[in-house]
Amino acid sequence: MKYSESLKKNSDFKNVYRNGKSYANRYLVMYVLENGTERNRLGISVSKKVGNSVIRHHLTRLVRESYRLHEDMFQSGLDMVVIARTTAKDISYHEVESALLHLGGLHKITKIDKKKMESF
Repeated sequence: MKYSESLKKNSDFKNVYRNGKSYANRYLVMYVLENGTERNRLGISVSKKVGNSVIRHHLTRLVRESYRLHEDMFQSGLDMVVIARTTAKDISYHEVESALLHLGGLHKITKIDKKKMESF
């Protein structure tokens, strides 16, 4: 993540939950809050309800990688928390990528290039 950092502190997560705006789709929920800096901070949360640690870490890696590959499409200066729903348990990378970009579009935080969207 060249432009982004990770959200690590519980207080940062709580701040985004309390003051941010959320949208959801079938697999993911995304909270977004402006942070007043030049960088984005991404936090990923996967509950124990989703599965065991192997499944949870796999989902975390899928979300982080799909964000990393498309982070130049996201506006800067945002705190984002992505929560995986239980329905995301058995989905592929492409479904995670599509769900993440869909939520970015709902929040209107992506700079969508029409040529890139034709490849989806």
